[in-house]
Amino acid sequence: MAPVRTTGAIVASTAAISISMAIFSYFLFFKKTNSTLHSNKKKKPRNGVVDAIGNTPLIRINSLSEATGCEILGKCEFLNPGGSVKDRVALKVIEEALESGDLAPGGVVTEGSAGSTAISLATVAPAFGCKCHVVIPDDAAIEKSQILEALGATVERVRPVSITHKDHFVNIARRRALEANELAAKDKKVSQVDGKDREPMDGCVTDQEKENPGLLSHCNGGFFADQFENLANFRAHYEGIGPEIWEQTDGNVDAFVAAAGTGGTVAGVSTFLQEKSPKIKCFLIDPPGSGLFNKVTRGVMYTKEEAEGQRLKNPFDTITEGIGINRLTKNFMMAKLDGAFQGTDKEAVEMSRFLLKNDGLFLGSSSAMNCVGAVRVAKALGPGHTIVTILCDNGMRHLSKFYDPKYLAQYGLTPTATGLEFMSIK
Repeated sequence: MAPVRTTGAIVASTAAISISMAIFSYFLFFKKTNSTLHSNKKKKPRNGVVDAIGNTPLIRINSLSEATGCEILGKCEFLNPGGSVKDRVALKVIEEALESGDLAPGGVVTEGSAGSTAISLATVAPAFGCKCHVVIPDDAAIEKSQILEALGATVERVRPVSITHKDHFVNIARRRALEANELAAKDKKVSQVDGKDREPMDGCVTDQEKENPGLLSHCNGGFFADQFENLANFRAHYEGIGPEIWEQTDGNVDAFVAAAGTGGTVAGVSTFLQEKSPKIKCFLIDPPGSGLFNKVTRGVMYTKEEAEGQRLKNPFDTITEGIGINRLTKNFMMAKLDGAFQGTDKEAVEMSRFLLKNDGLFLGSSSAMNCVGAVRVAKALGPGHTIVTILCDNGMRHLSKFYDPKYLAQYGLTPTATGLEFMSIK
């Protein structure tokens, strides 16, 4: 009878194990199903274009990571609805302006921009029932103006002059907001007097506005976005990209690097990351003609040529649009930087072609310069570090200059590299 008892015990044990495994399998299935359902709930439709801004992917740039021995990660800001990192700025600026009352519902947002911020404002403003008036330097890639017009913005293209000149594109944009407010005030005053409809009142408007008088005269006033000095720019990155990078890397970041135009991105991200961990090193990559490298490394904002009074009024400083500047902005002054590197136009051009060929990344000029910066940082820190940069925009709005062979040939920027030899990497 002993063998029978043994067999019975084995059967009982086997049955118990089977039941346990079944329960465990059911638990795993339930957990997976529940997790999937929970995940699907998270993926429900977003609330309009505004809700689609942010939470962009952080990707490993394989070619650069393998070449340097570091983990080089790029934040894909070109996947925002307006195609660039500036969507975050546009959203924050407009939200805060509406909340404070500086921008009235149905008002016009004005800005002086080399392109990306203007496009983002023109994308976001209609979602809040507002209009957009943009002043852009006439040496910016023509496709940027075409995109703006397609988005319904009014576009003024003006010649580039010093920021101290009254007709600098930023200063003109500031005036346009004041003019819109004056016209709105006059409209309101006359309406209160006679209560009748009347023809739009003339003001200090451009020829474009005279052809389309509804922009400034048929709105509820104006608001100058002021991306360079408005700290909503800083807050957009401090509250957005910074926390996203920290979460997406689980806090495993050794360094962050980016170029600066307004300074909002590098300031907001560097401040957030260094608050999380003072060990994280933050760097600037600066293009030709900009004084920020000197400011960070030497404490003075000028180049050798400027010190000698040789700077031209409208020089060909850099092919990288939207980055580099020769004045300190309120946004940039918030940055927490450990150092700075310089990049060249040729490096940016070569980098863009290298990444297109090896990673399938079709990047804009400032994104390419940021990747030059990431390699600079990787070489400085050595293998084994995790370095994050920003992929600001894609190449679609850079076709007439940065990706045009004839344009590049004029300035000796025709790409010739077969690898990363332009960064002294074999």
